[in-house]
Amino acid sequence: MKMQSYAALQEAGDPDDGGVLIHVVESSRARWNHIEDLDSFFSKMYKYHQQHGFSCMMLQEVLDLFQFLFVIILYVFLLHCVDYPMLFGDEKLLNSTKVTISDVIYPPNQCVAHFGLFTWIGISTAALVWLLRLFRGIYYMFYYWDIKQFFNSALEVADCDLDNLTWHEVQTKARTVQLEQQMCIHKKELTELDIYHRILRKQNYLVAMANKRLLQPRLQIPIIGEVVYWTRGLRYNMQILLFWSPWAPFQNPWHLREEYRKPNLRHELANKFGRLVLWLALANLILSPLIFFWQILYTFFSHAEILKREPGSLGVRTWSLYGRLYLRHFNELEHELHARLNHAHRPATRYLSAFNSPMLTIFANNFAFIFGAILAVLIVLTIYDEDVLAVEHILTTITVLGAGLAVCRALIPDETLAWCPETLLSNVLVHTHYLPDGWHGQAHTLRVRKEFQQLFQYRIVGVLEELLSPIITPYILWRHIYPRSLDIVDFFRNFTVSVVGVGDVCSFAQMDVRKHGNPEWQGAQVQTALDQYTQAEDGKTELSLVHFTLTNPCWKAPSEAQQFVQAVQRESSLMVPQSSGDYMLQVDLNDSSNYGAPVRMEGPANTNPSNMSLSTLYLHDRHFRQVGNRYIRRAEETTPLLLSH
Repeated sequence: MKMQSYAALQEAGDPDDGGVLIHVVESSRARWNHIEDLDSFFSKMYKYHQQHGFSCMMLQEVLDLFQFLFVIILYVFLLHCVDYPMLFGDEKLLNSTKVTISDVIYPPNQCVAHFGLFTWIGISTAALVWLLRLFRGIYYMFYYWDIKQFFNSALEVADCDLDNLTWHEVQTKARTVQLEQQMCIHKKELTELDIYHRILRKQNYLVAMANKRLLQPRLQIPIIGEVVYWTRGLRYNMQILLFWSPWAPFQNPWHLREEYRKPNLRHELANKFGRLVLWLALANLILSPLIFFWQILYTFFSHAEILKREPGSLGVRTWSLYGRLYLRHFNELEHELHARLNHAHRPATRYLSAFNSPMLTIFANNFAFIFGAILAVLIVLTIYDEDVLAVEHILTTITVLGAGLAVCRALIPDETLAWCPETLLSNVLVHTHYLPDGWHGQAHTLRVRKEFQQLFQYRIVGVLEELLSPIITPYILWRHIYPRSLDIVDFFRNFTVSVVGVGDVCSFAQMDVRKHGNPEWQGAQVQTALDQYTQAEDGKTELSLVHFTLTNPCWKAPSEAQQFVQAVQRESSLMVPQSSGDYMLQVDLNDSSNYGAPVRMEGPANTNPSNMSLSTLYLHDRHFRQVGNRYIRRAEETTPLLLSH
């Protein structure tokens, strides 16, 4: 964070009239005048609020460093410092029959003597990474200390009061400080959208690129079929390519390089970008063994305890990383998205639970009976005589049987669940807000279920994807991102606009229903051919606009956007089922099963979540009536702008 302090001087009169009256602005005020990197400042301010203040953040940093060190030490200890023949009883003590902990652990000097070349390389690499993380933590400590001072002095919010304030209230205070101290010197007043643009500048680009199916690759896996591949590792690499590297399209956090605005340089820029992709793919390939090894260690230590305690935990469904990207609105902060998807978790689970394979159910019922019978016998024998536990592999057998029984029970459908897939999917839509065109009226089909599982996957699937990410990411960069270099260059040129006081932002994030909206979502009669390339897919512009307006009711939208939102709210409040397409309107918005305690309030305290739910259902129903059963072209057919080829 770079901040410039100014001692503001005000002249009370002309020097010839008898002197100069100088007023020096207090340091606590002048300190926040003209903050150069407002993107970083507002992002850190948001993170500071969401992570409960300076003490909690620094404690987390320290424990993260300790955890990294602990994982490395534990691995080296288990690999070189344990006498496994003695531990497993293959070797016997000469003078004792009882094995103690000291008997199975080598002395430190003997332990170090077991280190090989690869162990020393691994330790050296880990030490270097740990030191880098330490320096980063020290830098963050000073940075967040400044943020703490801003909260305490400028916003007049103590750390102990952070949890009593919603983000909307913090944002309102920050806008007031802008009027007093001019954090941004390019405009007098900052709007809610300006702050969101600063925090979500990069995220909005990713959401837009995913919406146009330009970002995430779709792989054809034998037997499994089409898989949308999007992991943390791939996301990190894309952020390096697009925003962080010295050769990225963005010159600095808020300004796109001028050459990316020139159509005549598109091929030259695409070649440069393609070379950057290939170099990054090569770097990933070289580092993949180390990253893969770390992924295995971290995954094992992270999930071992919970897997032992709750064997079925890996069979629980969670929103995939791709699902979170696809379902995210433009200008939606992380806590807002998290709250929405938390609310949608139970309805989504119910929808997928409605599907079952009769043959698999038969197998599950029978194996559950067998596993349960054997497990019951072993438990009864253990209760009768605890020496049964001393029998070799008996604990392993009980654990495996328990896990098998949990899996079988998960495969057996709930007998009390009614078969109403359309209504169940509607309950999901209330919170996710997005539904692909091809899903309307098809909620009962296997195709829709498989596509929905890409958004709402088993936790074990996500774990396996992250494990394999170091191996697959170089291939993805080479085979899927590299061929789209020209499309990416075109995207940044065509969909970047400059906003006064904010800088360059993704034009989709402006939520302009005239420029990026779809008349079929606005109830307009389409007279001319639609330019689908400039339109957001699946009603993203319209739904994002309604969501942002309801989340930030004090925001003054442009007149056309304001009229659209008001019309949607007015008409959605009068919704009455009128046709067979109205299955989406049969949702009980007050059903307690649909709502849970929010992680954070999404807006002002008087915000009613059902307003967005009604607007969502209304817009989807109107769009469904507009297009009927007409075939909708897939987004990937119109994403590239290659007319000049």
